[in-house]
Amino acid sequence: MTARRWLLVAVLAAVGLAVVALLNRRPAEQAAPALELAPARQQPGFARALEPVAVELPDDHGPHPAYQTEWWYYTGNLDSADGRHFGYQLTFFRRGLAPGVTERTAAMAANQIYFAHLALTDVSGGQHRAWERFSRGAAGLAGAQVEPLRIWLEDWSMEALNSDGSHIRLQARVGDNGLDLELRSLKPLVLHGDQGLSPKGAEPGNASYYVSYTRMESSGELWLNGETLLVSGASWFDHEWSTSALGPQAVGWDWFSLQLGDGRELMYFQIRREDGSLEPVSGGTLVEADGRQRRISPAEVEIEVLEQWTSPASGATYPSRWRLALPSAGIRLMIEPWLSDQEMGLSFTYWEGAVRFAGESGGNAVDGVGFIELTGYAESMQGTF
Repeated sequence: MTARRWLLVAVLAAVGLAVVALLNRRPAEQAAPALELAPARQQPGFARALEPVAVELPDDHGPHPAYQTEWWYYTGNLDSADGRHFGYQLTFFRRGLAPGVTERTAAMAANQIYFAHLALTDVSGGQHRAWERFSRGAAGLAGAQVEPLRIWLEDWSMEALNSDGSHIRLQARVGDNGLDLELRSLKPLVLHGDQGLSPKGAEPGNASYYVSYTRMESSGELWLNGETLLVSGASWFDHEWSTSALGPQAVGWDWFSLQLGDGRELMYFQIRREDGSLEPVSGGTLVEADGRQRRISPAEVEIEVLEQWTSPASGATYPSRWRLALPSAGIRLMIEPWLSDQEMGLSFTYWEGAVRFAGESGGNAVDGVGFIELTGYAESMQGTF
């Protein structure tokens, strides 16, 4: 974005064959930065996102190996029966080393690399934890398929429970921590940008195909340090595929996914340049309570950073409280993270966390929850993405 969210494209574009080397020398899980990302390159032969295409379900919930980069991104805000609040992220990434599906027949032959991020935020416990896994798309270790619809990396998985992928099950566990959730979309699929084509730069093809379920009723179990909790709440799903990279002046992005209490949702991203200005292609989507959606231009959105937070782990300083306004829709919100420290110190460092807000929407008081992703603060994404 995505988490999303396009918005994490460079990770996979940067990893490439470096991940293959990593797989040969490291265990599957890691909890600290260990992978030095190679410069992003757009390999010849991959398809580019040049124009809108018809989105067909369930096929387009599955993999798109003609494109170099893809991810399936789930985030959510959940509550337990005793009033404790939690945030979660589970994202599966695919990176193509060559276009299409490999024709090699060896059991471990692969031209697709997968990795995944899992994060849990325990607000009352004041703790945010994150994990990462890598694997090749071979021998059943990791992959994505349509029939039946499933994305997996070892025992972390998303499985569809109906024909169009709007009702799914998420499972991921690391020791005494993890989740087992059932998600059901309450609205039709959202097509961001121009009928699903979401530009990320001025160059032709520097774009992604970007679709979402912006409000998914969610329930199930969380495991935190061995404790089992029954939880319920709302999730957000992003799916993007592309062969793309940040523009030459871009250093990172801020991505907002907000679920308003009046039934609206707002997705907005802004791509930041080194001089502090924004890429003109920044933008978003407003989804009404009845599912109608409208594209949002940068000129319509006002964002003011009110506070900052400096990470003791990375030394990076991130925005940590915002005033966001979309006057054309009567939306004015004050947004803050549930916890300041929701930094993801994995193979690259970024901030991805659960947030809450209050304000007004359409002339009425409103509150809500969401997720925000911040990249390019610990280090520039230029040359990596």
